[in-house]
Formats: sequence, C-alpha cells, structure tokens
Amino acid sequence: MTDARLAFLILALPFLGSLVAAFLPARARNWASALAGLVALIALVLLISFYSVVSSGNTVLHAVPWLPSLGLDLTLRIDGFSWLFALLILGIGALVVLYARYYMSPEDPVPRFFSFLLAFMGSMLGIVLSGNLLQIVFFWEMTSLFSFLLIGYWHHNQSARDGARMALIMTATGGVCLLVGFLLLGRIVGSYDVDTVLSKGELIRDHDLYLPTLILILIGAFTKSAQFPFHFWLPHAMSAPTPVSAYLHSATMVKAGIYVLILLWPVLAGTESWYLIVATTGLATLLLGAWAAIFQHDLKGLLAYSTISHLGLITLLLGLGSPLAAVAAIFHTVNHATFKASLFMAAGIIDHETGTRDLRKLSGLAHFMPITATLAMVAAAAMAGVPLLNGFLSKEMFLAEALEAHSGTLLDRGLPVFATLASMFSVFYSLRFIHQTFFGPPPTGLPHTPREAPHWMRLPIEILVLLCVLVGTIPALTIGPLLDMAVRSVLGDRTPAYSLAVWHGFTLPLLMSTIALVGGVILYRLFGGRLNAVAHSPIIGRLKGRRTFEAVLAALIDGARAAYRLVSTTRQQVQLRLLIVTALAAGSLPFLSLGYSLGALDQTLLDPVFAVLWLLGAAAAIGAATQAKFHRLAALAMVGVAGLATCISFVWLSAPDLGLTQLLVEIVTLVLLLLGLRWLPQRLPDIWRDGHIPFQVGFRRGGDLLLAVLGGAGAAAIAYAVMTRPPPNGISRFFMEQAYRGGGGTNVVNVILVDFRGFDTLGEITVLSIVALTVFTLLRRFRPAAESIEIPDQQKVQNAFDDDREGNAFGDTARHYLLIPRIIMEWLFPVILTCALYLLVRGHDLPGGGFAGGITASIAIILLYMAGGTRSVEARLHIQPVRWISAGLLCAAATGAAAWFFGYPFLSSHFRYLDLPIIGQVPIASALLFDIGVFAVVVGTTVLILIALAHQSIRTPATRRSAKSDPADGDGQERID
Repeated sequence: MTDARLAFLILALPFLGSLVAAFLPARARNWASALAGLVALIALVLLISFYSVVSSGNTVLHAVPWLPSLGLDLTLRIDGFSWLFALLILGIGALVVLYARYYMSPEDPVPRFFSFLLAFMGSMLGIVLSGNLLQIVFFWEMTSLFSFLLIGYWHHNQSARDGARMALIMTATGGVCLLVGFLLLGRIVGSYDVDTVLSKGELIRDHDLYLPTLILILIGAFTKSAQFPFHFWLPHAMSAPTPVSAYLHSATMVKAGIYVLILLWPVLAGTESWYLIVATTGLATLLLGAWAAIFQHDLKGLLAYSTISHLGLITLLLGLGSPLAAVAAIFHTVNHATFKASLFMAAGIIDHETGTRDLRKLSGLAHFMPITATLAMVAAAAMAGVPLLNGFLSKEMFLAEALEAHSGTLLDRGLPVFATLASMFSVFYSLRFIHQTFFGPPPTGLPHTPREAPHWMRLPIEILVLLCVLVGTIPALTIGPLLDMAVRSVLGDRTPAYSLAVWHGFTLPLLMSTIALVGGVILYRLFGGRLNAVAHSPIIGRLKGRRTFEAVLAALIDGARAAYRLVSTTRQQVQLRLLIVTALAAGSLPFLSLGYSLGALDQTLLDPVFAVLWLLGAAAAIGAATQAKFHRLAALAMVGVAGLATCISFVWLSAPDLGLTQLLVEIVTLVLLLLGLRWLPQRLPDIWRDGHIPFQVGFRRGGDLLLAVLGGAGAAAIAYAVMTRPPPNGISRFFMEQAYRGGGGTNVVNVILVDFRGFDTLGEITVLSIVALTVFTLLRRFRPAAESIEIPDQQKVQNAFDDDREGNAFGDTARHYLLIPRIIMEWLFPVILTCALYLLVRGHDLPGGGFAGGITASIAIILLYMAGGTRSVEARLHIQPVRWISAGLLCAAATGAAAWFFGYPFLSSHFRYLDLPIIGQVPIASALLFDIGVFAVVVGTTVLILIALAHQSIRTPATRRSAKSDPADGDGQERID
C-alpha cells in the first residue's frame, strides 16, 4: 500500500519548487520552466500512485501534528473525488508550464512567474487535499493571494493591476464569508474534520443555524466561481498572461467554489433553500454568461464569459439536488477543464503569433496556422456540445436532468426551455470563435505576420484535444472508471445508475441538443455578421459590474476617510492620550466590580541601594520630560539613564535575560532616536511668553501629567497586589521542572521562547519582519525636514556633509575629528560580533539567545556605519537585510517543520549530548537552529530600519534637491536588497 506520507510530499513539492524558482536569476527561463515542469510531473506521479487505493473505495488520511492540544492538525485527505480534482490540477498544470515556456517573453522575469504559478498550484492542491474545514479556508485565501500576483504579473499594465485588485477583493471577501460559514458548520457538528462533517448531514440540515451557514458558504463559493452577481471580476482578470488564464479558468481558482459545493453537497443539498438559491443563481449565471459571450470581440473575453456560463451550468446541476444531476456536474467539471484549457492556449497562440485577439481584425488564419486552427475548432466544438466530443455527453446529461421534475415550481417547469436556449447560445459563440478567426479572407493590418506556433507550444493543446475526442468516443474506457470513483466518494450509497454510452437512442434530450445545435447555427447565420458593429451586449452591457464594484469601493474608502477625520488627529500626543485613557478605563473596570486587596505574603524590606537606583531612574525620567522643551539631545541622554536603571533592576531581581535584552535594546533605540532627531519639527519660538506658559499649553501638559501619574500608579498597584500573593503552582513550576527535561536547556526563559512557546516566537519574528519592511517602504517615500538637528556648530558639520563626495555620514573634516574613535569602532567590530555569536550559542543554558545575539550583531554593524559611512561599509560588507530576514524566517520555519518527518508536532525540539574528541560531551539542541533563525531576522530587521534611517539622514542638499524635483521616484538613497 502506498505510504500516506507521500500525500504530504505532493502538497509540499509545489511550494518548495516555488521557493527555489524565486531565487533563480531573472533571465533563467529554461531553468525555471524545467523546475516547474519537473515539480508538477513528480507530484503527478506520486498522485497516480494512490489510484489503486482510492479506486477501491478507500480514503487516504495523513495527519501531521500541528496544535494537538487544540485539536488542530494538518490533515490530508485523498478520496476518489479529491484525487480526480488533484489530477486535473497537476495534469493541466504541467501542460500549462510547458506552454508558458514558449509563450512568455525572455524579457519577462520568468522565474518569478513560475514561482507564483507553483505556489498557486500548491494552494489549489491544499484546498482539494485538506481534511479540515479551517485548513481549506487557509489554502482558499492563499489561492486568492497568488492569483492576485499572477493576474497582476504584468504590473506595468493598468488593466492588469485593476483586474488583480478586483479579483483579490471579491474572492477574499468571499473567503471571509466562507470562514464564518465553516465556523458555524463546525459549531453545528462539533468538529472541523471533513469526514465527521460529511457524516452529519441530517443534523446539519435540521439545525437552526443551517440557513445562515448555507448562505455564508454559498457566498464564498459563488464569489470564487464567478456566479451572478459576483461574476464581473473574471472577465477583468483577462489582462493576465494567457497561461494564467488557461489555468485559472480550467482546473483551478474558479473551480475551487465548485469543489466546495460538490464536497458539501451530501450534507447541504436536499432542502428548499438549497434548491432556490443554488439553482436560481446557476441558471442566471448560465444564461447571462452565454448571452454576454456572444457579443465579445476579444477572444479571451469570449472565453471568459463562456467560462462563467459553464460554471453556471455546473452550479445549476448541483442546485437541482438529485444524485444524477450531481453526477452530471462532476462529469462536466472534468470536460470543461479539458476543452477550456485548450481553447485559452489556442487563443494565446493566436495572440502570440498575430499580435491581436480582436475578432474584428482576425480572419482566414486557417491558411497560416492550419494545425492550431484544427485543434481550436475541435475544442470549440466540444464546448458547443457537438456529438462524439466530451462536451456533448455531459451536456446531454444536463438536458436530461432539466427535463426531470425536481420541485414543481415555475423555475422547474421552465428549466427545459432555459437549458435549450443556453445551449443554443453556446453553439452561437463557439461558431463565432471558429468562423471569424479561421475562415474568410486573409487578415490585413496585423501587428505580426501569422504563422504556426512551435510544436512544443502546441503539444499541450494536442494532448487536451485528444482527450476531448477519446472521452467523446469511448467514455466508458477513458473517463468511466475515474468518474465512477469520484461519484462514489461523493454520493456513497446514493450513487445512481447512469450510462456513459455515446448513443442512447432517439430521446428527448437528443432532440433538445439537436435543436440547440441547429438553432445556434441559424442564429449565427442571421445575426453573426452584425456583431462586429455592436459595442457591447444589449441589456447586460448596461449592467456594468465593474462600475458597481468601484462605486462601492469608493464609498467604503470615503466612509473610512470620514471616520478617520472624525475620530483621529494628526497630532501624535492626542493619539497617545486617547490610547492611555482607553487603557485606564479598561484597567479600572475589574477594580470597580471586584475591588482591590493585597495578598497575605510578608513584605520585603526595601534595600537602600535599590531605592537609590530607582530614585536616579525616576529623576532621569522627570529630567527627560523637562529637558525635552529645551534640548532634545539632553532629554535623550536622560531617557538612556532611565533605561539603564531598568536594566539594573532586572538584574537585581534575578532576571539577567531581561536585563541583557533591555540593555541591548536601549543601545539600538538610542541610535534610532538620534537618527530621527533631525526629522522632528523645530519648536515654535512663541511657546513661552514673558517666561510664562500659555494657559492652553499648561492645561494640556497638566492633563498629560495626570494621565501619566494615573497610569503609573495603576500599573504599580497591580504589580504590588500580585507580588504580595503566592505564585501559582502550575505554570512557573512546570517550566522550571520541564526546561531541562523537555527542552534540554537550563535557561528557562530561552527554552520557553524557542521550545514551549516557539509558535508564538515564530509569529513574533514574522510580525517583526513585516514591520521592518513596512518602515523601510514608508521611509523611501518620506522627505525629512530641512534642518532641525540640535547640535552645536551645525554649519561646520553641514559643510562637512557637503564636502563629502563618497556619501558618508561625515565628510573629510568631520572624519578628521573622529579619526581615533573611528579606528576604535572598526577594531570593535569583530569583538562585538564574536560576543554576538557567543550570546547566540550559549542562550539555551545561559543568558543570551537569538534575540540578544541579533541585537548585538546589529550594534556592531551600526558602529561601522558611524565610523565609515554608508557607501564604504556597504561596499565592503554587501549587507542585504532582506535576505537576512528571508533566511531567518525560512530557517525557523524549516526547523519547526523538520519535527513532522519524525512524527512530532510542529516546532517540537530535540536535544542530546555528542561526544567530541578532546572536548568531551557537548549538548546539542535543535532549538539552536530555531534561535539562529531568530538571530538572522533580528539582524535583518534592525539593520534594515537603521540603514534606511541613516540613508535618509545623510543626504546632501544636492540629493534633496533632486528628490524634491522628482518626488514620485521615492529613491534618493541606496537600494537596500
């Protein structure tokens, strides 16, 4: 039997390939395409190895421990239906990769494209292979994110950016609704496990929360699968490269909503609410999409609206609620994927070789590209439902279900007419695609002379068209076993008897199909020649979904700005005042309801030395507050004294780790504030009037003083009440006892950070990385004030800046004054760096760790900048903070994921002693690798922020003048990779 752990490898391979592709050179098109194709093929082979298991009716389950204490695991589940869907994702994905290799221009950053494509492939696999509802939502949102990147890949194109934004907002909003719906579904069932949910259909349908749960889940599925009225985002996504369009429209993205509807069909279908909502939405989407497709002049636009129509057909089938309709929905999902992918690729070849997709400019291409024309005509015929092609079989099943009585409503009685009409429209736009593109006189005025595409570019279309023909002629031998496997995994005991025979005799569905074919041809003969003069589709052309979307989005933005103007202010002091007042109010509520009391522990006598230390710290804090209005540099020095008092207090109270970290943070913060001093506005000269503070200024400062006293007193009161009570027996004792036994370290604080609470630490360094990148991005657009740094003899130093031709922090004159300190700083660099590594390595047993070591290393780098200047340091060290951040996050995450391969939960650590020659026994813990990741992230984020500040602060007047002349470029500084 196939090892279930291979399912995890199938999911992980695309993400690993995406990561590797992201680091390939921008022009490594062949390497990137080979990597992407190899990843897709290996994952496909691994998936096929599960066929013997799932075809026998078994479900492959593989649970990777994640948060066992909360009942959350990374659960992978492969049954017949998910296997078939994954086959489409990987199979068509491999063909798209081959097609993209020849479609994408060598001038494009192709490795980035394949990186996004592989990540998107992995996200779709995550949806169909997930065995947990919340896990489905996670990968659902990942598909929205990576589809945004793929649709907006050509970000220089305004339409691509707009389409990507629209797709992201619509699908992500639907994802939020899906999350809430799944949370309600989990509450009803009592579990988020997919198999458990699928076994509780009667409980779900009878529950009071069924209707809101159903509506929320359907909104999520409808937005993803472009159902009316959320369909408008899909045609605007056509600005994406054609390989993206082919992949999104066939096997991924828009099929994600269909997958969820089919997956939950056994537990949600069968009610009147399901029928009315799903069937009505599907029918409206089917008709409107088909009608709009008729009037499109862009090849990809025509195919996009046809996709909307066919997705509506599948949704309508699912809405009917009968098992046979569900069979037809699954069958048409597979058929649509094959002929729609081939059609999009054919449209891409036409665009690639002629330079246009406009049907009004195309004609007679069959003479120039006969092979592509033949392939496209067969695929379009399959889309139209021509006999002996796969589209005919599933559409005939659809027509048969349309004739059945389902609810007796007006919708049910009119369904045969609507189904025939929609099929007729399908024939119409398919015939228009074929006739106006490949027949008629030779085209004139095209950007490129038409010619046949390379064979390897056509090969994916040839394979897909061959499948259309094989399934249409011998369905029982080709798609039959796979369809039966998928249907039985979804319907179980409710699986109906159905036939995939090509000929069922002269039946009413055959008559309806014939009427649709003949009627579509007649309509095209009557009206096809007039369509080129039509600007947009009647009726629907006036219902611009994009206008509605943009109007709603603009209203939301305007409302947010109005709310911001109402409750916010540009003055930071007022914002801080509001935060403190809110915190004081929230902190006072428990005291008002429960009162305040001290514990029974005896009070410890206050040490006079410790009291003097705190008095010094308090005096420094008060001095900083008073000196701030006279001399900011002096105030900053006093803040450092108060911070130093806090460091000594931590050490005094037996918290050396906190004391060390506080000391290092104080140093870096001091440099940060020094670099930011020159950005502060100059103080107004008329604040003081005749030696007296104006009343409004004094009132404001008095209020600030009162808030500060109340906040400090409240925090002190809480701390004092806690310290007079005995410590709880559970938490602290547990960590003290388990730090060495379970984590392999005697430094309890570090063991907690990298082992017991490693997941929190991983989240914190991720947030830290995001903050650093955000700060850097903002600083690139920020223009500091002219001159406000308060230092003596400012003109002399400014002249030194102006004379510095290397862009250093100090000119030749200034460097002459600081020659000896500069030499000492450079000598200190290896010493401090050695201390940083020492703190890193010893952190598991003694005060230190990744955070302390990273801050220390940052201090060493900052010293070099202070001594040598930006350009000279970066020319020697080639500092690349972003890569430090990336490497640190990857190292930390990989350390946590490594535990999975040994059957332990994520971020489980392991330690042992190694016997080394001469040295003897050396303790080794896997948590050290995690700490190295923390170290790298801290170094990267700290240096990124400080270097960005330094680059802004050292710009010469000439640089500032150039920045002002071109405020849109956001540079005026060195690029920090």
